[in-house]
Amino acid sequence: MTTHPHPTAAAPRAGVPALLRLRNVAVTHLEADRPTPADVSFEVHPGEVVLLLGPSGSGKSTLALTLNGLLPHAVPGEVTGTVAVGGADAATTPVAELAQTVAMVFQDPDAQLITGSVLDEVCFGPENLRLPVPEVLARAEAALRRVGLWERRDDSPDVLSGGGRQRLAIACALAMASPLLVLDEPTASLDPAGVAEVYAALREVVAEGDRAIVLIEHDLDAAVELVDRVVALDGDGRVVADGDADEVLRDRAAELHDLGVWLPTATLAALRLRRAGYALPRLPLTPEELRASLEELPPVPASLPRPTMEHPVGEPIVAVRGLTVTRARTTVLHDVDLDVRAGEFVAVVGPNGAGKTTLVQAISGVRTPPRGTVRVDGLDVRRLPPRQLSRHVGFVFQNPEHQFVTTTVFDEIAHGLRRRRLPEAEVRARVDEMLDRFGLADRADTHPFLLSGGQKRRLSVGTALVGGARLLVLDEPTYGQDRARADEMMAMLDDLRAEGTTIVVVTHDPQLVAEHADRVIVMDAGRIASDASVDAVFADAALLERTGLGFPPLRRAFAGLVRHPELASLTRLRDLPGGDR
Repeated sequence: MTTHPHPTAAAPRAGVPALLRLRNVAVTHLEADRPTPADVSFEVHPGEVVLLLGPSGSGKSTLALTLNGLLPHAVPGEVTGTVAVGGADAATTPVAELAQTVAMVFQDPDAQLITGSVLDEVCFGPENLRLPVPEVLARAEAALRRVGLWERRDDSPDVLSGGGRQRLAIACALAMASPLLVLDEPTASLDPAGVAEVYAALREVVAEGDRAIVLIEHDLDAAVELVDRVVALDGDGRVVADGDADEVLRDRAAELHDLGVWLPTATLAALRLRRAGYALPRLPLTPEELRASLEELPPVPASLPRPTMEHPVGEPIVAVRGLTVTRARTTVLHDVDLDVRAGEFVAVVGPNGAGKTTLVQAISGVRTPPRGTVRVDGLDVRRLPPRQLSRHVGFVFQNPEHQFVTTTVFDEIAHGLRRRRLPEAEVRARVDEMLDRFGLADRADTHPFLLSGGQKRRLSVGTALVGGARLLVLDEPTYGQDRARADEMMAMLDDLRAEGTTIVVVTHDPQLVAEHADRVIVMDAGRIASDASVDAVFADAALLERTGLGFPPLRRAFAGLVRHPELASLTRLRDLPGGDR
């Protein structure tokens, strides 16, 4: 068996006791009728980076909560089996004691930030270990420098962008110097430059040799070179694979693909190319590996890629003029002018803190701008009551919990329709259609806060779509989704756009932009740095370098291919031969 090289990672030390040992762990949430996860067993030793994969709803985040005792000590639920952390039983050991062995970064950083300044937040954990003040400050400074936040140490966490708060949560975990780090999608809110920064910091941590990481991550393009082992769960939360990263990601890629979990983009591309006759001897994990493998293959009589479909666009549906937004005495948007035409699929991208979320919230009427105008369908969003505004624009928050207002999934989707006083029979029919569309029919009576992260995201999109607005605005629409659900959601957005709905998405994923958008708004320091087609933006190397956006993985793999020029211009998985979409 071959081993994926990790030049800076330390090998697990033979004869050293496991930091983490799980045996037949199952978790049943309060009022749930079955456990998720259902049966999980594996060990983690010092020096290992273990990637936990599984489809949405398989129990990955739930499992993470058992590793430091939050479940069952703080979160209601029944845990069976054994979770041993540093030799201590997590079910009976106080959380405060377990925190000396395991540090966590949650999927939502807002769930763990509690103090008034960035520096105080990072000092909080070490202070509770009763460490000397000089050591507390030294740890805090080192951690903040690792994630690029030292210069903002006096700021309140509330004024940081979503990505900034995520980096702060990671710094808090690093400052604890715990032997085991548990990271639940630590880069989901980060721009590509921030992702690279975080993984560089994690490589340094692992290189020390005495610490281990359990990682739940969807961005495998970033994570794959850090990971030693992969533990994969099926939809019921049972272990179906546990082995070396090469063995699992390369040799069992087709099986994982069928489960609907994320794989590196290069691996997904290679699976399609194999079906089209490209005899790749070994599945690649990185764009560089894919490129090298293709240059070694003889020319292939592949079918020509399908031409990109042109979508008709109409008159402007959104008109933004002179938009300026200030928060905590800091100007977040500076005099922004922008039009979005009916039928467009627009991606809003840029580094963390550039003003992306603030811009789309202003467009949607979620945030009232102090200066400037925003019109949707010719109507001033500041003058429309929420009930009327929802008929024109649907908005999906980055954190789904921020928009849930009822106690069941069914009522959440029905809420907006009932406020419009539609007949109950029509409400039920439209809600049932949405539940089926998003795979939530069996969760209709569940409280929204008891859903998995991926299920919450699907519910939030369903609540925005059910009203039938002509404009749909989504902040990180694939956040928390497994690959199958993310593909399904983006395909649905494509279909909605084909039917005339205008789509605006905020995203940090350059591959998503390449796959779906036809226009890109690049934000930088509260201003529009570029407003152009996808091809034009990704051809502007200086812009990408200045804003830290990075190239889509397929562009990195294919651009300038010599032996396979038929692939050289492709940037979308759907256009590859061997695929059906």
